[in-house]
Amino acid sequence: MKKVYLILSVVLGISLVSCNQNTSENKVTDTVEEKTEQKNHEVTTPRDIKPIYLTTEEFKEKVWDYESNPEEWAYNGELPCVVDFYADWCKPCKMVAPIMDDLADYYDGKVIIYKVNTDEQRELSTVFQVRSIPSILFAPMEGKPAMQPGAMSKEQYIEIINDFVLKENKTNNKQES
Repeated sequence: MKKVYLILSVVLGISLVSCNQNTSENKVTDTVEEKTEQKNHEVTTPRDIKPIYLTTEEFKEKVWDYESNPEEWAYNGELPCVVDFYADWCKPCKMVAPIMDDLADYYDGKVIIYKVNTDEQRELSTVFQVRSIPSILFAPMEGKPAMQPGAMSKEQYIEIINDFVLKENKTNNKQES
C-alpha cells in the first residue's frame, strides 16, 4: 500500500512539473495565438452597430425639419429610419433598448435606428404627441411615417420594418402576381 502511494505521488509530481514547464515554455506562443484568434474573431463577428441618439436640432437635420416645413412631412434622410422615443426610467423602454441595438446592427446600411430621450428632447415629444413610451416612429423614404406606441417583440419590429419602412414584402408580392 505504501508503495502504491509512493508511486502515485511520484507520477503526480512529475505530471505537475511537466504541466508547469509546458505552460511557461508556451506562454509567448499562446499569447500570439490568442491575439491571432482575437483578430480572426473580430473579423467574423457583427460590427455591433448601435442606434444613434438625436437631439432636437439633429432630428431636424437628419429626419424632418418641422419648423421649416410644418404642414408637410419631408424626410431628410438618405436611408429610411426608425426613431425610438424613450426615457431612461421607463421599464418597457429598457426592454426595447436591446432590440433596437440588434435592429441597428441587423439593418446596417438599409435602415437607420435613432433614439430620442423624451425627458431631454421635450419639444420633439410635443411635436409627435408622444403620450406613452416607448413610442416608435417608422419613417420610409417615401410616404408618411407611422407611430406605434408601446413595446413589441423583435419579430414584430422586423415585420413592420420590412413591410412598411422597406416595403420588401409588398414589392415581392407585386412581382409574384
